[in-house]
Amino acid sequence: MSDNQSAKAKILSLKAEVDALLVELGVESVRYTGGTLVAKTPITGETVAHVREIDAAGATSAIELAHAAFLQWRLVPAPKRGELVRLLGEELRANKRALGRLVSIEAGKIESEGLGEVQEMIDICDYAVGLSRQLYGLTIATERHEHRMAETWHPLGVTGIISAFNFPVAVWSWNAALALVCGNSIVWKPSEKTPLTALATEALFGRAMSRFKADGGATPDGLSAVLVGGREIGEALVDNTRVPLVSATGSTKMGRAVAPKLAQRFARANSAATTRRW
Repeated sequence: MSDNQSAKAKILSLKAEVDALLVELGVESVRYTGGTLVAKTPITGETVAHVREIDAAGATSAIELAHAAFLQWRLVPAPKRGELVRLLGEELRANKRALGRLVSIEAGKIESEGLGEVQEMIDICDYAVGLSRQLYGLTIATERHEHRMAETWHPLGVTGIISAFNFPVAVWSWNAALALVCGNSIVWKPSEKTPLTALATEALFGRAMSRFKADGGATPDGLSAVLVGGREIGEALVDNTRVPLVSATGSTKMGRAVAPKLAQRFARANSAATTRRW
């Protein structure tokens, strides 16, 4: 076999591997075939999928559904919400190899980096499960006789997540696991360069929700949504008044554009590296 033939065989096998991984992870083929967004691997530069995108109107509908889901999810006791995140962690453990490999192919990371990113997702799920039983509030003394004030924390609503290509799934998990146990719904706009890992993560979360429901849990429709698309989808997320908090990871240019828009409508901005605002 010539070098050229060997290179073509490698490309074909890589495309076939992506298809097999997506099937293993539970992603419906309609999501990554026949679409307008071309997914490529930086390893070879070749196309591995054609992902279907959502338009601005579809993004708005998804946000409205997420808001309706929030109104129900916030009423579920926090430890119960933590159980859903625990199940997500189990799904990630069971599919660490497959998702880690997909991260490597789509983001161009070495194998250990791809697996390490999934391990970060597992770790934050463990942390969030513990946090679901530790949402404390202060008891504050007052000047009144036999009287005290109790501090309680309430969920915000729809949590918007905008992630970058270099950490395609870990950033989502840092935000999503904590947002969910605190009673928020989540809407995720992944990088256009890494839509496949987002779809795979969505599918694993769907499995966790199915198990949660089978055990008697209630997960409203729209609790989590993935919005695949370009800049206009990110703008729709940032501009929507139904989204009181946006965690955006990207370039300095993007940050300078996003922050004033959120400030103008008194929404909260949150960096992916810190979740202390929750």
